[in-house]
Order: sequence, then C-alpha cells, then structure tokens
Amino acid sequence: MQAVLLAAGEGTRIRPLSASLPKPMLPVADRPLVAHAADAAVDAGAEELVVVVGYGAETVRNYFGDDYRGVPVRYAVQDEQAGTADAVRAAREHLDGAFAVLNGDNLYDPEAVADLFESGPSVGAIRVDEPSNYGVLSTAGDAVTDIVEKPTDPPTDLANAGAYVFPAEAREWLDVPASERGEREITDVLARAVEEYDVSYVAMDRWLDVGRPWELLEANEWKLAELERDVRGEVHDDADLRGPVVVEEGATIDAGVVIEGPVLVRAGASVGPNAYVRGATLLGEDAHVGHSVEVKNSVVGEGSHVAHLSYVGDSVLGRNVNFGAGTNVANLRHDDEAVKLTVKGERISTGRRKFGVVVGDDAKTAINTSLNAGVTLSTGATTTPGEVVTRDR
Repeated sequence: MQAVLLAAGEGTRIRPLSASLPKPMLPVADRPLVAHAADAAVDAGAEELVVVVGYGAETVRNYFGDDYRGVPVRYAVQDEQAGTADAVRAAREHLDGAFAVLNGDNLYDPEAVADLFESGPSVGAIRVDEPSNYGVLSTAGDAVTDIVEKPTDPPTDLANAGAYVFPAEAREWLDVPASERGEREITDVLARAVEEYDVSYVAMDRWLDVGRPWELLEANEWKLAELERDVRGEVHDDADLRGPVVVEEGATIDAGVVIEGPVLVRAGASVGPNAYVRGATLLGEDAHVGHSVEVKNSVVGEGSHVAHLSYVGDSVLGRNVNFGAGTNVANLRHDDEAVKLTVKGERISTGRRKFGVVVGDDAKTAINTSLNAGVTLSTGATTTPGEVVTRDR
C-alpha cells in the first residue's frame, strides 16, 4: 500500500502562522502536523509515502528526507493548488497499485486509519452534529452508496473525514472537471469508486481538520493529552513537575518553577525561575519563559521568548516572537460569549469561551503591553510601551 500525503497548501485561513511555514508543518506536540498523518499511515502498514508538496516544499522535504521511520519517501510537486484531485494527480506517476490518500492538515484516529487500510476501497467518516456543513455519505449497511457536498437535507450524520483507500484503477480517474468552487475534488474520484466498486466506510472515533488558529490549539490539546512523563533535561531541585510533563534533553527548568502537565518542553527551551506553566502547553525548541511568567494552555513557538512578569493564556505564538516584560494576554470576554478571531478578513467565532491571541513569526511587544482576547499580531508586528491592543495589526 502506498500512502499519498497532501501537504502542498499554504493554509490561508491560519495566517499569519503560515506566512513563512506551510500549514502542514505547524507544530503539534513534538512533530509537525503532517507527521501525525505520516505516522498513522506507517503504523497502518504503508510501504511507501508519496508526499505532495507545493508551498514551502523545501521545509517539508527537509523534515521527511528520503526515508521516514524506515519507509521510503517520494515527492510530487503540485505547482498550483487546484484541488485535492489535482494534488493526487501530481503524484500519479509514482502510483502503481492500490493507494491511500490522507490530508496532511488533518488529525486522524490512528486505529481507524489501520482499519481503513484493511478495508479498501474505503473512506473515513466521522459522525457530526451538523452534517450539512460537510460532504455527507449515504450508506447501505457498511457500504457507501453516494456522497453529497453540504446537502440541505443530509441523508446521514456521516461526514467525509478526508481519508481514502482507492483501487489501482483510480490512478486513471484523477482528471476530473473543476467543481463550482473552481477546484478538482477528490470526492469526484470517490463517487466513481462507489459506482464501480464496493466501497466501505470506516467510522473514526476522533478527527480534526486543522484549518484555523484555534484548531491548531485544539490539535495540541489532543496530542499533548497523550504524553507520558519523561524528564531528560536539566531540572532544578526546587522545581515542581506535576503529572505528564516531558522535558526533552537540552531543556532547562530553573528554581521555583511549577509545571502542571500535560506540558512538553522541547530541546533547548528554558523555563524560570519562578514560572508557572500549565494546561496543554507546548514550549518549542529554544523557547524561553522568564522569571514569574505564567503560560497556560498555549503554543509558544520555536525560539520565542516570553519575558518576566508576563501572562499568556490560550494563545498561539509563532516562531521567534518576543514578548516584552509585563506583556499580558486577555483570554476571556466579560459577557462570557465565545471569543472571535479574524479569518480572511471576517470575524469568526472560535467556539471557545477562553481564547487569547495569535501572533505571527518575529512579532515583538514592548514592556507592559496588553493584548485583548481575539487579537492577531501579524508577522513582524510591534507594539509600544504600555500599549493596549484591541485590534489586529
């Protein structure tokens, strides 16, 4: 079985985090998002990975190389992001048998992926409360009889989870016409497979499409919850590590620090003295959390610094961000409504009562900056001392 991983997209809805890093390469626990799909494929028995690249291709290539966990890796280039069928078509020359397709920006239930591989031709499905927002599968027993995009009257509550195993013949079915969205859709290939084969569905217990910043936070909450305590870095005798805390080799935890897991402190990162880190928090490689800082349920990207006397809650910080001393993040609206965030120019509900800020790479705040809940700082943005930031910049 070959597994095609779709990792060519930029991820415009997750900007500014994707401004210099392709969305599939954003951090989820100790690896990029797309690596979780790769791991699920390898664990399910994939004998080769075909990674479709485009935006930020070299970053993806440098991570996977020619071999991933003992499985050969090939690359296909999608020059223009013209849809999922177009992405798989870019990989066609590498395909020589039945093949799986996984979205590189989705998190999958690994056991269900294994079932998917065993059941092919097959499609992954997830039961949802509002199926009209998805592609919906019609079924008869365990067999798929049809798929309809965003129907007003859904026939089932089974949404397409973007995971497939196709027969070898599907290699020749990828030249589908553009949809109303102007994209060549892999669901058209699935529809033909349903016509010509007995296609089964595999219900997933858990699935997440990571398209917007708060979903990256949710992805980290999922994967960090699976941590088992492992302390290899340098931890001061006066530090207090509670629960599932991972401190990688080369990380440093200073005196007076309290860490309540699940927390992952990556290699080269430093915490403290007298800092408090809690919730599902990822501190990226070479990140620094200073004296008397509190970080709660957040992602602090590689090389980022949160200086002393600061608070960061329910937030996502990109790479090489610098929060000046006394920077405080608000993460709760007074009316208890869900915090909204700007996505492609539109204010969208995160669905989260608690959400802080999204900060692009290389942004910097001056001392005593206050950031309102739902604010986005773009790549390289700055603030002035004592500034209260209530709007995106």
